[in-house]
Amino acid sequence: MANYMIARASVQDFSEWKTGYDAHEPSRAAAGLTEKHVLQDVDDANMVTLIFEAEDLKRAEEFSNSDDLREAMQKAGVVGKPDTYFLKG
Repeated sequence: MANYMIARASVQDFSEWKTGYDAHEPSRAAAGLTEKHVLQDVDDANMVTLIFEAEDLKRAEEFSNSDDLREAMQKAGVVGKPDTYFLKG
């Protein structure tokens, strides 16, 4: 059974956010997250949905609440706190 983390967030500017997001990949990998999809809403290109496969849901949740991620999101232009879901399937 696979584990997944899905995050949905509003960003100030998708292109600028994507640069910061890509730079933070080593931290996601260290947390056991493998990117599956980076999606933009049809009606709002600055609303993104991220789908990751997670080696361990507890580690994924710890990462999602980490200061490291919070700082990276702030620098990249994430608006507010993302909605985050942890799923098995």
